[in-house]
Amino acid sequence: MANRQRGGSGSGKAAAAESVQPTAKVSVTRQVSPRIAGTFVHFSVANEIGQRIVRGDYPPGTILPNEAEWSEMFGVGRSVVREAIKMLMAKNLLASRPKIGSWVEPRERWNLLDREVLTWYAASPERHAFLRTVQEFRYIIEPEAAALAAVRRSDADMEAISRACREMGTAATLSERTAADTRFHLAILRAAGNELLLPLGALIDSALEGLFVFVTREVNDIRHAQDLHEDIEKNIRLQRPDATRKAVRRLLANTDEVIANQGGGRRPGRG
Repeated sequence: MANRQRGGSGSGKAAAAESVQPTAKVSVTRQVSPRIAGTFVHFSVANEIGQRIVRGDYPPGTILPNEAEWSEMFGVGRSVVREAIKMLMAKNLLASRPKIGSWVEPRERWNLLDREVLTWYAASPERHAFLRTVQEFRYIIEPEAAALAAVRRSDADMEAISRACREMGTAATLSERTAADTRFHLAILRAAGNELLLPLGALIDSALEGLFVFVTREVNDIRHAQDLHEDIEKNIRLQRPDATRKAVRRLLANTDEVIANQGGGRRPGRG
């Protein structure tokens, strides 16, 4: 089924066109998905549509299939489709108007800190670019957040950071190590004592989890990565903000090297 683009005449369409300018038609082969079943079936439908949008099947400005067409594709009722569309609108991926339908919003309007949107990005064909974007964001936030944590951390904060670091070193499986690694970075954000950092937990918990799993699978030198994390933990514990800041930057530089060299050769460690 060919993607449809917003446009045409009439006051309703003209008003809607203020959001996104129509683009050239993009041909996409329509595939009927297997019937989706389950108690929270609308989540599954939203997940499938969201993935298709983020990976570029439906570029910004594209008029999406209507309720009846989605219903046929997924083998679900129209009420399920409506709920799924509402979920995607709440994430700012879509907009909708009567007699026009739903269309894909510009990327700059997407809620990129939303847990599901981050997950879709991490699984998209643009994954490598996404990982680099995540790294840039980390450079902006994490060194200074960790330096603040070194100054402001409480004993309870320090225990959470140290425990996560120890659990990284003793983890028996990839999933255990990834979970501990995520807890380590989240604990540092909390210890920084700035409430505006807390919403970034979604980025750490989702996007960085995808990064951690990727990096761990690509490298053999886990010991080196553990040393880098332990250096951060030690400097926060000793309340050395400058040393902590430098330790975080060393960890991020290590991850940069992993991403840059993922096509082959020996990789240095995790982020």
